[in-house]
Amino acid sequence: MPDNVKLAFDATIISVPIEMILPRHLIPENILKGVKYQRIAASVAEVGVIEPVVVSPLKDQAGIYMLLDGHLRLNALRDLGVSMVACIVASDDEGFTYNKRINHLATIQEHFMIVAALKGGALREKLAVSLNMDIRRIEQRRTMLDGICPEVVELLKERPNINTGIFKVLKKMKPARQISVVGLMLSVNNLTNSYAQALLAGTRAADLKDGPKGKQMSGLTPEQMARIEREAETLQVDFKAVESRHGDDVLNLMIACGYLAKLLRNSAVERYIAKRDADLVEQLRAIIAATSPDREWVQA
Repeated sequence: MPDNVKLAFDATIISVPIEMILPRHLIPENILKGVKYQRIAASVAEVGVIEPVVVSPLKDQAGIYMLLDGHLRLNALRDLGVSMVACIVASDDEGFTYNKRINHLATIQEHFMIVAALKGGALREKLAVSLNMDIRRIEQRRTMLDGICPEVVELLKERPNINTGIFKVLKKMKPARQISVVGLMLSVNNLTNSYAQALLAGTRAADLKDGPKGKQMSGLTPEQMARIEREAETLQVDFKAVESRHGDDVLNLMIACGYLAKLLRNSAVERYIAKRDADLVEQLRAIIAATSPDREWVQA
């Protein structure tokens, strides 16, 4: 390692009395009652702390440390009555926020973690307690990607907090349709179960694994389902057309607004237009103001 590279933390993990660690902020009550904290608390109680908390020594108080990262873990340890805490001691700026550098576990990554743990011999019951999940959810997460094509897994592999219900919907579709549907959901940034159900309703029977019975929905007649299919197909074609030309349209709009702004900066041109149509000047100003990031051209 080059001599001029400075580590941001000490290489040795130390044990610190829990009362000597000062949190930087209080944890809101709604967080303590949330699923995330309950999972962390259950994991800490079952298998202990896997990742030590990060602290920084207070310069004017020997033996006292400021907590930089790990507020939920520390709170869980305090609730369990733990007296000594494993800590990584940071040597850089105390204002450094470690959580901003953490990539939280994506939904698909969680699936692979559960599969790997089960293959490694972990018991479902122990895993359920560690993750604060019902054992049935462990099994659901294990089989979540069965029937999902690899291209869809690749598209969604880094997406956190995916509604797992969409995978049940996707399993009713053939691979090509799965890819098309997920691409559409990503393009509008809507990965919800209700949107997936709507796209399923608009899927042709030929694109379903089980044909027409793969999307039986109460309250809809076959004629209504056929109409939804046609409208959904038309909508998707129109959306793709708009998506393909959106970049060019925005570029042309910016160029046109830039030209109009340049014209209105010329007082002679502005007076000429105002004499013939005063409302037109105000309309042009409004268009430019709404579309141009450069507002400095507007005259007071």
